Amino acid sequence: MIRNILGSLVALAGAASAVLSPFRDWYAGRAGQDYRVRDLFEGITGTESGVLVSILLPFLFAALLVVAGVLVRSRIVVAFAGVVVLGFTILWMVRQGQAAGSLTVGGDGEGLQVGVVNALAGGVLMLIGALLMKGRARGAGWGRSRGREVEEPYAAPPADQVDTWPPTQEPGMSVQTSPWPEPEVEPYTGPDARDARTRSYPQAEGDPRDPVHPPHPPHRPPQG
Repeated sequence: MIRNILGSLVALAGAASAVLSPFRDWYAGRAGQDYRVRDLFEGITGTESGVLVSILLPFLFAALLVVAGVLVRSRIVVAFAGVVVLGFTILWMVRQGQAAGSLTVGGDGEGLQVGVVNALAGGVLMLIGALLMKGRARGAGWGRSRGREVEEPYAAPPADQVDTWPPTQEPGMSVQTSPWPEPEVEPYTGPDARDARTRSYPQAEGDPRDPVHPPHPPHRPPQG
């Protein structure tokens, strides 16, 4: 989040510098808005240019791209805007060098001036802002519901394998392998009353439930 905010501020600062640069002097006291866009492709001439058809036009387009890229948090759009500004500025430098014979940098107003510096700085700031931005998170926004399927807590067992639900996630045979319902188990789990080893209380002699002391003990056979 902090990277996106910092990158957006740097990119917007670069866009502002690029848009303001045509209103400042570029070369020999001539402002950037006096250069026509067509002069960048056909050669620099002394013909004055209108504002909307000057070099300001591609810079305005790049600034709009930066604003759109910041809103959608797209690093590619912001970086492309920086390439546009740098590309048109370098193209102007090539054409101006061809027209003047050479490019000079001087403080007497005869060489490259502050407008060119603003344009180059604006393009570089856009690229730096794109690098600082983290971009959109994966699955953010509307793509979260469309691009990613809802994950189930447990995967459904195949149709040819009968398993308990939820699955035990353990290898081996399933707990229930029969399609019929399981038999109910008596809820009583205490000691067996018919077993003398687990019986904890005495019973009356002759109790029919007592296998040790039946009510009618067997008679001895007569002795001859």
